[in-house]
Amino acid sequence: MFVARLAGSPVFDPLGDQVGKVRDAVVVFRATLRQQPKVVGLVVEVPGRRRVFVPMGRVTSIDAGAIITTGLVNMRRFEQRTTETLALGELLGRKLRIRTDGTPVRIEDIGIERQRNREWEVTRLFVRKVPEKPSAFDRFRRRGETLQVGWNEVDHPEDFAVDQEATQLIAAYQDTKAADLADVMRDLTSKRRLEVARELDNERLADVLQELPETTSIEIVSALDMDRAAEVLEAMEPDDAADLLGDLSDEEAEALLAAMEPEEAKDVRTLLSYDEDTAGGLMTTEPVVLAPETTVAEALAHVRREELAPALAAAVFVCRQPLEPPTGKYLGLVHIQALLREPPSAPVGSIIDDEVEALSPHAPLSELTKVLAAYNLVSVPITDENDHLIGVVTVDDVLDELLPDDWRMGGDDLESEVNRGR
Repeated sequence: MFVARLAGSPVFDPLGDQVGKVRDAVVVFRATLRQQPKVVGLVVEVPGRRRVFVPMGRVTSIDAGAIITTGLVNMRRFEQRTTETLALGELLGRKLRIRTDGTPVRIEDIGIERQRNREWEVTRLFVRKVPEKPSAFDRFRRRGETLQVGWNEVDHPEDFAVDQEATQLIAAYQDTKAADLADVMRDLTSKRRLEVARELDNERLADVLQELPETTSIEIVSALDMDRAAEVLEAMEPDDAADLLGDLSDEEAEALLAAMEPEEAKDVRTLLSYDEDTAGGLMTTEPVVLAPETTVAEALAHVRREELAPALAAAVFVCRQPLEPPTGKYLGLVHIQALLREPPSAPVGSIIDDEVEALSPHAPLSELTKVLAAYNLVSVPITDENDHLIGVVTVDDVLDELLPDDWRMGGDDLESEVNRGR
């Protein structure tokens, strides 16, 4: 069974209830690298985006579509030991040489097999031949003969800190949400994490950075060259980019802002001027803003855009011209449910919900939470002293501020970092 094909496969208990999804396999090398590594368990993501360890001894069946386990699953958070290697996270993309003729190859998948003693081992590798001196163009195309080789048919470098491409790891998680890839990256070594970040395109990396802990995001952005870092920041939501820059030194933040496109940097500078725990510090400057004469059909076309976050698509904000924040006079908001109930030709100005009052950018977090709860909202309009819309605060940003700093790591499960209790 090849590990990359198992990624994302559901894991079931003996009663047929789904426990979670496979995210990786944990292997341990033998005394010498020529011996087939032992597969000691699977990393399984359970509800709550927590990653746990399932020993291979608990796995009764592995098929392409499902993994069946027996017994209880230890729900303590997975913590990789120094003697362990992640099959997808650390072996995919590794460059080796075929022992017989020295042909350079790159690992694209890892085959595991159950032995007679009921232990699982890495027995085969799916590899692709690579040029001895690849050009810059070769890195972005998948050419070259592919073949399967036994683990013993290739030379494995003693130093496993060798140069490693992240293309295959990214391909294994290309259909997952950014939050899932962020979880994978968080568990990688710092070196491997940077390799993956450099291979991701700007949009995907921006999405992932928004899901990573602040310290990890800073580590990645600081390691990128200035132009690439600026492009990634431009691809991020302005409020998330401001949060990241706010954690850098003033000199680093100013250098990155200077490297960004002026229009993109302008919104981020505006957000940085507010305290981070106020409405201004939490708001995004890219809500859906429409003129009152815009039809319901046009409004629905706007909120249907794939790149629009669900919280921002839940309502449109009606203002006088100009429609870019800071807008003309703010008139009110229209919920998406109201749009779905009205005829397509109706103007949005005729169905405004004017009961929700806009807040000042200096409003504290406590006031934001009260408005969200009182009116069952997912976003709150923010206006300046002249009733011009300057942004909106969405419920996900409020939750990020309310939750403890370690919530992405599983929060109350942090004690398992010391003892995983296998």
